Amino acid sequence: MHEMSIALEVSRIAQDYVGRDEIHRVVLVGMDVGEEAGVEVGSLEFCLEAVLTQPPFHNVRVVIKTVPGDVLLLAYLEIDDGRPKN
Repeated sequence: MHEMSIALEVSRIAQDYVGRDEIHRVVLVGMDVGEEAGVEVGSLEFCLEAVLTQPPFHNVRVVIKTVPGDVLLLAYLEIDDGRPKN
């Protein structure tokens, strides 16, 4: 499954960027997926949620924005900085 491979790569990139010891602080993953990227958005969302709700992650939300073209981009990671929310 192509989308599962993408989800696993997103997981790896997040762990490389944040560090394995801090990966539990990731609360949101945002992706841009092109209409012509050859990716089924619903399937990718399902795979990302399956991967990102298992350890070492903890219930990460996924936001996928459909964009023109063939782009496939991990656009952002949101990290819980521990400060109280207003």
